[in-house]
Amino acid sequence: MRKFGSICLASLLLLASLSQAAFGQGETEDGFVSLFNGKDLTGWRVPKGDNGHWKVVDGVIDYDALSEAKGDKNLWTEKEYGDFILKIDWRIKKTSGLYDVPIVLHDGSYLTDAKGKRITIKMLNADSGIFLRGTPRAQVNIWCWPIGSGEVYGYRHAKDTPPEIRAGVTPRVNADRPVGEWNRFIIIMVKNRLTVILNNKMVIENAELPGVPARGRIGLQHHGGMRKDGTMSPASSLMQFRNIWIKELD
Repeated sequence: MRKFGSICLASLLLLASLSQAAFGQGETEDGFVSLFNGKDLTGWRVPKGDNGHWKVVDGVIDYDALSEAKGDKNLWTEKEYGDFILKIDWRIKKTSGLYDVPIVLHDGSYLTDAKGKRITIKMLNADSGIFLRGTPRAQVNIWCWPIGSGEVYGYRHAKDTPPEIRAGVTPRVNADRPVGEWNRFIIIMVKNRLTVILNNKMVIENAELPGVPARGRIGLQHHGGMRKDGTMSPASSLMQFRNIWIKELD
């Protein structure tokens, strides 16, 4: 039985390896370039003073929300990009506590009570995102909110955002898989327009991002971390990323 089990395990590992190779071949044939080699963080700018919290574990980029960098704790690409298609797999490893989650409506506004105060519900949460064109404002969000991942928080939440822009950067549908499972973003940037597909569902369609830079780095977001009382913030980036591919359109 032990020998049979070993053979089965070896077969499964071989199949997984072949499947991954075929996946990579398809991306390469379609003109995509890998942004992560599965071995180390070559091509990425690790925050100065990070002290090993952004790392590669078992072929994926792993983060524990505990970077010791004094300034920017996000992980950025070395290269800048303009128009592109980005494919990236991500998963929330686990939630980091209860968070007072507001209810975001499909026009991007918040549900409020009769006095205009936001209605919140305590929910298990984690928080991260993908920064586009070098600016945190253009962030494709990852979290556990009912509205789902893929929204552009920096634009939706800003008070001066016009209603039509706010609605455009708000997800049409919650396409997230349960915490612990892998998800896939396909993010398309053309000029100042953004489209986001999450797990084969269109969540953002050709949304306008006024004032977004023409070019910039892509970033994986740090968020939350350890609080002064020794507990983890309930909006921490307990994240993993893999299969990161980009196709430049300009």
